[in-house]
Amino acid sequence: MTGETVRPSLRELLAAAVEAIGGIERPGQVAMAEAVQRSMNEGRHLLVQAGTGTGKSLAYLVPALLHDDTVVVATATIALQSQVVDRDLPALADAVEPLLGRRPTYAILKGRSNYLCRNRVFGGMPDDAEDALFDPSPTTDLGRDVVRLREWAEETPTGDRDELEPGVTDRAWRQVSVSARECLGAAKCPFGAECFAELARARAGAVDIVVTNHALLAIDALEGFPVLPEHDVVVVDEAHELVDRVTGVATDELIPAMVDRAAARARRIVDDSSDLADAGDALLGALAVTPEGRVVDLPEQLAAALALVRDAARDVLSEIGRAKQADDGARKVAQAAVGAVFDTAERLAAHSPYDVTWTVADARRGPSLRVAPLAVNGLLREALFGERSVVLTSATIELGGSFEPIARQVGLTGEDAPEWEGLDVGSPFDYPTQGILYVARRLPPPGRDGASPAAMDELAALIEAAGGRTLGLFSSMRAAQVAAEEMRSLLDVPVLCQGEDRTGALVRAFADDPATCLFGTLSLWQGVDVPGEACQLVVIDRIPFPRPDDPLMSARSQAVADAGGNGFMSVAATHAALMLAQGAGRLIRSSADRGVVAVLDSRLATARYASFLRSSLPPFWFTTDRDVALGALRRLAAAAPSGDDAAAETAS
Repeated sequence: MTGETVRPSLRELLAAAVEAIGGIERPGQVAMAEAVQRSMNEGRHLLVQAGTGTGKSLAYLVPALLHDDTVVVATATIALQSQVVDRDLPALADAVEPLLGRRPTYAILKGRSNYLCRNRVFGGMPDDAEDALFDPSPTTDLGRDVVRLREWAEETPTGDRDELEPGVTDRAWRQVSVSARECLGAAKCPFGAECFAELARARAGAVDIVVTNHALLAIDALEGFPVLPEHDVVVVDEAHELVDRVTGVATDELIPAMVDRAAARARRIVDDSSDLADAGDALLGALAVTPEGRVVDLPEQLAAALALVRDAARDVLSEIGRAKQADDGARKVAQAAVGAVFDTAERLAAHSPYDVTWTVADARRGPSLRVAPLAVNGLLREALFGERSVVLTSATIELGGSFEPIARQVGLTGEDAPEWEGLDVGSPFDYPTQGILYVARRLPPPGRDGASPAAMDELAALIEAAGGRTLGLFSSMRAAQVAAEEMRSLLDVPVLCQGEDRTGALVRAFADDPATCLFGTLSLWQGVDVPGEACQLVVIDRIPFPRPDDPLMSARSQAVADAGGNGFMSVAATHAALMLAQGAGRLIRSSADRGVVAVLDSRLATARYASFLRSSLPPFWFTTDRDVALGALRRLAAAAPSGDDAAAETAS
């Protein structure tokens, strides 16, 4: 028909987007985009590994714009969420608007507690008893933060905590926000029509792409009430973290102090909550004589204390519901606190074989009980994969040369498992020529007493050959601190250590000075993106197996073994392979990067599982020859511009 708009093709939109950001067409990006579009159109699940530099964000965002319904994109980290919303989607919208004949729409959606609550700010909700504010001109840091938050509430268009600069502590933010349990609901709240959380959800219900996080995706799928708009497609980026994030959402904790706070809040509504307070004391006494670690069988005293807490919380909840003169805000806060205690105590008292329970001793918070699902694959299979088509993508989703380990964790294997496709689109980087994987085979296997003197000597030799330029990834903060102290005494290069400043500031300092080394633990394994000569050596102190005394990991391993499988390979080795791949991935961040990944754990060359772990890494050139690694680092250091030259290049 005359005047009818011809819908652009996927390749046309992708080409326009790539050109707009000054990029070049990458075969892997095109292959991924086409596979994502097939998955969305055919309702099939897709697992796609897209190596660093592929441009996977555009490869799923472009087909999402051609889908006829809202697409939810879930990321694990705030950094990627911000990149997608603040950089990728605006550039994409500018590029494709002329082709589509309309501007694509998108929105970000977070959990309710991430938005400021007008009702709480303007007096409709009680302050926490332990955090209550003191005088109208507070002189404490907390008081100043809350005064600033109340002023910000008058001017912010979104109420989004991440848009507040500078930020505030969690304690201050609690004074102006509510949890989903504490919320009165838009219909009952006097500020319901102006609610930031409700406005954000309304915006999300009318856009092409909704960007959220794994936790909110899990809540939407598992909790039985919708928090995301209607959708039939989900793209899970950073999918290697999905199982841990879902496990976190499904994990509960009970602390005696939590029972005391619930009793205190209930006292504002009911005449007497002493039974609940007494039950909290009983729980504290029971935990004091319960050994730390996994609780396989509930000790009699602990079981009795949990029953007391459960029953007392149930009774108090009934009384709160019957209280006729109670203020709605105070009632809701009390119900939320007591309800959380009841739900967790009931779950712990049931001691389901599908849950893992353990105790934790904390010097500041006191003893606590935690409970987590033994596995989340069944939950994910039913609640996520059973309801919509899902695309899982990451730079590290294929482990040991197979998608099966990740597929098993998320519920895509076994009888009646839904159909799925696995695709590795590779990377534009030439790993065998850009990087070396060196394993220090001659070193003794690492022990429980920390790094050996030989390992410290090896580390010093590697850093000296590299002229600094080293990212050190350690299995624990203590190991990082010890190594930093040792290197400072042996070498004349700056050594920064995580915890000495904000992580972002440390990473910037590391990137700005090629002679600098940065040592740290978990967040650095996954959160550092420093292309160029500042990072030419990545050192990993040991294979990152989970701790043997980790209650959840050990329980999961035992469950696999009891079912006739290999618990070590399914749980510990899979975890280690994923972490190693993430850590090694810090080295090559651009096509110009060169360097060495050095692993100071000889087991990566000698153990039976070594080939599985190495095949999970980018395909670096592999060697156990120390002289080869040191020689390569010296040549790279000699070829790098001097500090003065680098500064001149930056200035120009």
